[in-house]
This record gives sequence, C-alpha cells and structure tokens, in this order.
Amino acid sequence: MSSISDRVRSLIDQSGLRPHDFADQADLDAEQLSECLSGAKSFSAVDLAVIADEFHVSMDWLLTGAEPPLAVAARTTTGKAAEALAVARDYVARRADLDKLGYAQPWVPVSPKSFSGDSYAAQGEALAKSARRAVESRGWLVSQGGLPELIEAVFGADVAVEPLGEGFDGLAAMGQGAKLILLSTASNPARQRFTLAHELGHLLADDDQDVHLDRDIFGRAQKLDPSEQRANAFASAFLLPEQPLREAVGAVRLTRKRFAALCCDFMVSPATLAYRLLKLRVIDAGACDYYKRMTVREAATLADRVEELDRQVAVSEEKRLPGLLVRDTRAAYEAGKATLRPYASLLGADVDELRDRFASEQDNGGAA
Repeated sequence: MSSISDRVRSLIDQSGLRPHDFADQADLDAEQLSECLSGAKSFSAVDLAVIADEFHVSMDWLLTGAEPPLAVAARTTTGKAAEALAVARDYVARRADLDKLGYAQPWVPVSPKSFSGDSYAAQGEALAKSARRAVESRGWLVSQGGLPELIEAVFGADVAVEPLGEGFDGLAAMGQGAKLILLSTASNPARQRFTLAHELGHLLADDDQDVHLDRDIFGRAQKLDPSEQRANAFASAFLLPEQPLREAVGAVRLTRKRFAALCCDFMVSPATLAYRLLKLRVIDAGACDYYKRMTVREAATLADRVEELDRQVAVSEEKRLPGLLVRDTRAAYEAGKATLRPYASLLGADVDELRDRFASEQDNGGAA
C-alpha cells in the first residue's frame, strides 16, 4: 500500500462497509471521500484525523505506512501487559495526530549534571534533584499530593490511569511526539505513587527505548536493568529528598509511631521509606527490616490518619484520562482543525449527545 488512499481504502474494505456508508458513519462528505480515494484530491488533515480515530490507527501510519514500535509491542505482547500497551498505543497515536494538527506535546525536560562516571543510582539521585528544582520553581510541592497533575503541569507529560487489573504497575511511552505515563488503578496509593515517579524517571532520563513496561516494580529480582536501577533511585529521591527527610526525622529517636507518621507525610509505603532511611544511614539494616514489614494501612492507623488514606485510595482506584491530551483534543475541535468525534471518543461520550451539550451551553453563554 504505497499511498494514503490505498491505506484508507484497505481500512474501509476490511470494515465491510461501502465507501458511501463509511462516509455517513464517520460524518465525512461522501463525494469528497470518493475523490480522495481515486487520487483526484488530497485528504485534509481533518479527514485523516477522523479516519484514524474511526479505525484506531495513527495518522502517522496513514501518512507513511510505517508502524510505530509501540504498535509492534502491543501486537506481540500478551496478558495484562498487552492490554496496557494497547491503551498506551491509542493515547500515543492520538497525540501524534494532534502533533500534526499543530498541538505538540508540551514536554519540558530537565538538565542535570553530566551522568559520566556516575553509578546508575547516583544518576537517578542527580536527576531527582534537578526535577525537584523544576517543581519548586513552578510553586508546586511533591509532598502535597496530586502528583499526576503536578507532572502534567511542570513537565508536560501526560498521565493516564486505567483499570488494568493485577500484574501490571505502569509504563512510560516515548516517541511519535508523545510522552506518556500509564498506570493501573490500585488500592495501594503509595505503590501507585512510587510507580508514577519511577516512570517519570524513565522519561526524564530519556531512556532510549520506545516503551518501558513495568509489570511489577516491587516484585523483581535484585539485579535490575541499569535504566530500572536509575528510575528506582530517581523515584526514591524525588519522593523522599535527603535534606527535607533528615529534617523531618529530626535528632530524636525514631519510634514506630513517628515512622508511620513520616510514611503518611511523604505518601510512601513503609518499605520505600525504610530503604531510603537505610541508604541515608539514618537507620541500620535491622531497623530497616523491622519497619519495612509494616503495611500502608498499619502506618495510617498508627498515625491516626486512616480517613486520609481512604481518600487517597478512592482517588487511586479511579480511571484518569491524560489531562493534556484531553485539553488539546478539545482545543483542536474548537479551532476547527478536527471534528467532535475524536474528542467524544476520548471521553467515551456519544458524539451527538456531546454536540447537543455544547450547543446548549453556547446558547446559555456558559463554558463546557
């Protein structure tokens, strides 16, 4: 299939629809579609965006015929990881389409000191310091919750949360102009939060893979891939920076109740905090082993903060759409660069009902 029209025609043929019926279904002009399929006219960017959304392919594939690496990974992987990759592929394809319409991913990388000669753990620590400086310069606080919103606002990466079940923690997808973090819904908000920081570490380190798939961050063998070592070190230092943590611990003896309160203050699991304190030589190996056995709920109970934990659990169990992608998809529609269909499908809404809602809000002078 050497041309765009060949690829579009192949998709229509596979659907079992006649071109005229497909045009009706996709809200396209049937006569114009026929002329584009014959090669008499070129497809517009809006038409290609509609076709890409209708058939769940990327505009990049329609334009070039090249299949992106994430699509290959989604096709060749099985189980829960395959489900995660399929979701990520859809979001990345949508971002690639928006990029061609003039809505690029607003990615803001950080620039740590050279990694040359440093261990992977040291690289992660250095990257975390640079990332926290970027956060603080924007007036955000890592310890105040809302980490997905913080990452989108400060670094310009999209963060999505999907109900993907057991056996999958998260992934970081790079390429086609997209920077995406995808997490699974979880009943353990501390675990989900660490996974999110871990995936951000992959993106900021610019790891030279198209996708980093993390099925189980906490259940791996001790010997990790270097990029995983760096991402883990980044997450630990990003969520538990040395100086603020030392100040929070103070000079007094660390009791079990005080340790539990620190877990709640920094919104991390007891195991994550114990290993960080061991690395900083605040506690010894025996104390680390003692504290890491505490559960997140035990820590919340000891600190008398169970209601706070329950609110965090409610959030971590919810599906979350990638905020920047939603914003830009709507902007493309409002600017007349795309139809309403891509925005409706992203929201999981009926396109006619959404159109009626917009019309009603415009009549009432309100914003959607």
